[in-house]
Amino acid sequence: MSENKPTGAHAGLEQLLYEVKKVVVGQDRFLERVLIALLAGGHLLVEGVPGLAKTLTVATLAKAMQGSFRRIQFTPDLVPADLVGTRIYSQKTGEFATSLGPVFANLVLADEINRAPAKVQSALLEVMQERQVTIAGQSHAVPSPFVVMATQNPIETEGTYALPEAQVDRFMMKVLVDYPNEDEEFVIVQRVTGAPVSVSAVTSAEELLEMQKQSRKTYVDPALVTYAVKLVAATRHPTKAGLDDQARFILYGASPRATIGLIEAGRALAFLRGRDYVLPEDVTDIAPDVLRHRIVPSYEALAEGVSADSIITQLMRRISPPDKPLESHVRFAANA
Repeated sequence: MSENKPTGAHAGLEQLLYEVKKVVVGQDRFLERVLIALLAGGHLLVEGVPGLAKTLTVATLAKAMQGSFRRIQFTPDLVPADLVGTRIYSQKTGEFATSLGPVFANLVLADEINRAPAKVQSALLEVMQERQVTIAGQSHAVPSPFVVMATQNPIETEGTYALPEAQVDRFMMKVLVDYPNEDEEFVIVQRVTGAPVSVSAVTSAEELLEMQKQSRKTYVDPALVTYAVKLVAATRHPTKAGLDDQARFILYGASPRATIGLIEAGRALAFLRGRDYVLPEDVTDIAPDVLRHRIVPSYEALAEGVSADSIITQLMRRISPPDKPLESHVRFAANA
């Protein structure tokens, strides 16, 4: 195991962050979650009002990593073929040719996913899960790495279709993007109204795939896996965890995908922070993003204004993370 210093992969991630921050001001937490999704091979569901640099962040990241980027504006008249592609008849050749859709990119931004009907949402979520598309009996794999970032607008409910809970579960994390503070907004105005900033390509899709492999080698102590299991189990049976007052607020708890997501995202966050082992704070930092869209609040919770985030806060206060392991113990266990 290496020392607790940035390796070549970590240095590449730092360069990637540096290039993106030339253009994007603030939104550090959001950008960190995007990189976690890239390293862990997961997908993001993003909720925030328009104009918060969601599209700009992903497009800039694609430029810096020399990856392909596609933005799909979801509308009520969209059909699945608009996403995945279709067969087109050529009058010149008299044959059918396959035209691949915009989901064939490294970074796909599905803008306002809740404005499209269920059939289109299912088509996208199937690609997210299977990493391939079947057109006329032929399978076509999407490029690697492949990350979908779907946005929802919380202030526009007319003409929207709520995502089913079973489909929302396919997203590794749900991130809430907030307004910038006054200092950040001042810098945003200066950059947008000033000379354009060029973004350099500092890494490639192949190098990012190698970072994914290294990230998966990050050591996870069994005590952290036990903590993740207990935390997710508490969302299903809060009374067993001594949270009788929260039981009436939860209609359905999180699935095993949440437990896997906690470990995978925590491992990627530790790698992003320059460590080759996961600490309890890596898992606790990422827990609200992994759990908030997987807990279905009851009607009683909605009536009393109790959000999924407040439920998660109470659960995390009750379920304590394990003690921080000694570094020497971690390295011994990882090499055993």
